[in-house]
Amino acid sequence: MAEAATRRATYADLAAVPDHLVAEIVDGVLETHPRPRPRHLTAASDLGTLLGGPFRYGRGGPGGWIFMVEPELHLGSHVVVPDLAAWRRERMPVEIETAFIPTPPDWICEILSPSTARLDRGPKRRLYAEAGISFLWLLDLADGVLESFALTAGQWLLTATVGRGETVAAPPFDAVPFPLDDLFPFDPPFASPEA
Repeated sequence: MAEAATRRATYADLAAVPDHLVAEIVDGVLETHPRPRPRHLTAASDLGTLLGGPFRYGRGGPGGWIFMVEPELHLGSHVVVPDLAAWRRERMPVEIETAFIPTPPDWICEILSPSTARLDRGPKRRLYAEAGISFLWLLDLADGVLESFALTAGQWLLTATVGRGETVAAPPFDAVPFPLDDLFPFDPPFASPEA
């Protein structure tokens, strides 16, 4: 006997998810997870602040980028909500009037958590490559590590792995480095073993 075809999630399914959850459609499956915790939200806010001055406004950096926190991206049939995304200004010349954005960003940062790491490291990372997103950062708050990837010939190339106590100088925002520890305001400053 043939198996019944799996029903693909629709935007109506996504819209019916309660507000206290983040909902995405990945590979036709409705994925939900809890809203981010304060540590996660603070890291996203702090990263946006650190990058916004030099890369959005050109204060001490080149400017020319548009940053968004938790934008709803429509990448073909997929609906994803990365923690942070940025577009080069020339790729988003006018304000989008819809609640979702159909233009793939140039950079995405996913902040890993126990409820999202599988999706962020697996299917979403693949979707971001398929959509032609040039840069991906994965920030693991539990391990205190940021991984930076660049899309090269359709594959992710690891360009940097930065740990606590080190400086982030990763593409596309390598022109203005910053201490990774700035993203951990509730933790004591990292002391290297040699200190």
